[in-house]
Amino acid sequence: MKEPKEDTRVLQGLFLNVVHEQLKKNDPPETAQTLKRLISEGIPERDAMNMLAICIAQEFQVVFESDAPFNRERFVKTLDALPGEFL
Repeated sequence: MKEPKEDTRVLQGLFLNVVHEQLKKNDPPETAQTLKRLISEGIPERDAMNMLAICIAQEFQVVFESDAPFNRERFVKTLDALPGEFL
């Protein structure tokens, strides 16, 4: 049986992969804009990437719980709120 920490690492890795894909495809462009903004505010890139991954995880959770499609406007609002509670 897997340890809960291992499951968390796997999920974190999956969400970070989504961030990398969004950055690579520049879709949505707000992901790259937010990464640049966070880094310019002095947040280390690794921490900024993790913040972006958490935003993606939050959107996925809403999508799964409500059986609704990805909502770009809601996702961008979440990005705009960063770093929020992280600092």
